[in-house]
Amino acid sequence: MSLRETPMVRRYWRHVGGTIAEEFPAVRPSKTASIRRLDAVIVPGGEPARVPWRELDVAGRDIIVIQAKLGRLGMNVMGQALFSRELMKPFGPASVRTVAIVVRDDSVLRPLAEALDIEVVIDALGGSVDREADDGTTVLREAVDSE
Repeated sequence: MSLRETPMVRRYWRHVGGTIAEEFPAVRPSKTASIRRLDAVIVPGGEPARVPWRELDVAGRDIIVIQAKLGRLGMNVMGQALFSRELMKPFGPASVRTVAIVVRDDSVLRPLAEALDIEVVIDALGGSVDREADDGTTVLREAVDSE
């Protein structure tokens, strides 16, 4: 994650609560595969804490996988979100909710994301409160402290 994407992920985490592990390695590197890190994995309802990925046990738990991109909703972040869900299945979660956090929406790609059960969250980068847009879209506007 970049310096700008990390606050986006943390704003969303504050919105949903639970336990978060950032930069979760869903695939470890090998001779035949590259490492694949998810921007974050959240266990909602868990203790509100940031933990190292090694300490996050997702087996049998409902989880949220997060991919964030600074910019407009695009096919890259949608693909990352879609495959993140699949990469987490071997860890044995009860369910996997997939979220793509972006700064701007895309009227053509959003319906495709939603058809694939990818929740799109618009991070407005600043402001003062969390709210939902008229269409039900989560728009994050909470200020971020320096963590």
